[in-house]
Amino acid sequence: MDLDTVREYVDVAAAGGWRPGDAWLAGGTWLFSEPQPHVRRLVDLTSAGWPPLRTTAGGGLEIAATCTVAELAAHPHPLFAACARAFLAPSAVQRVATVGGNLCTALPAGPMIALTAALDGVCLLTGPGGERTVPVTEFVAGAGTTVLGPGELLRSVTLPPAALARPAAVRQASLYPRGRSAALLVGTRDGAGVTLTVTGSTVRPVRVRGADGVDGIAADLWFADVHGDADWRRHMTARLAREIVEELS
Repeated sequence: MDLDTVREYVDVAAAGGWRPGDAWLAGGTWLFSEPQPHVRRLVDLTSAGWPPLRTTAGGGLEIAATCTVAELAAHPHPLFAACARAFLAPSAVQRVATVGGNLCTALPAGPMIALTAALDGVCLLTGPGGERTVPVTEFVAGAGTTVLGPGELLRSVTLPPAALARPAAVRQASLYPRGRSAALLVGTRDGAGVTLTVTGSTVRPVRVRGADGVDGIAADLWFADVHGDADWRRHMTARLAREIVEELS
């Protein structure tokens, strides 16, 4: 879609900081999908040259916000490719759509949210007030809502080595074949049992211990739209949770 209110396009280094009317541009798959009448200037984050993936000193993994879904899916960790498949986008889109964009859009069905939340991801945010870190489970505050303040951007998500080493499993349910995720669950196993990260069916990521933990999810956290009502999503979440716990046990 044409953004006919945009008057400038600048590299991030030349932007001179954030100002009202700016929009951070990476893949642009959401930004160009609908009218953005408030946007006057696009600031290109891809010009920053951030490495898509970087192994940290302790053996964790830092994922740049500008890392594409395709770049992440090529990583050998099996959960990465599984969650990329839940994106249900053609390869051409996955080559430009970014991990950061998927998180910042904060759609309940966002598979990069499920992946990074399940692996204890921590977001690095930077903005006019400096830098701060926020767990992915807190970064997404609701359907289409994040904790980003004016002028803040998501710089990266770091996954700790312990989380990357845990056995993991993923399950997805859609109302129709190859449809948007109405429930997307990732389970990881540690010494105390299985932790389930529930997305798709809830307005924000919810983590519970064991399949029975699904019953304790508050009623106002269940999501409903044309891709599935809340009761059906709750039912499918419980079913997928049992499948994951059985697999990982």
